[in-house]
Amino acid sequence: MRVISGTYGGRRLKSLSGANTRPTTDKVKESIFNMIGPYFDGETVLDLFSGSGG
Repeated sequence: MRVISGTYGGRRLKSLSGANTRPTTDKVKESIFNMIGPYFDGETVLDLFSGSGG
């Protein structure tokens, strides 16, 4: 997993391995934030689950 944009954009995140962990792909996360981004122009957003699928 990686941070898509912002101060830490491009930074890779460690994730747990195993059958129960299925991270959301970068392409899907980027598509979702591209769709909702205009509604949060100039705002700070914290993705609490960070694409963990949780």
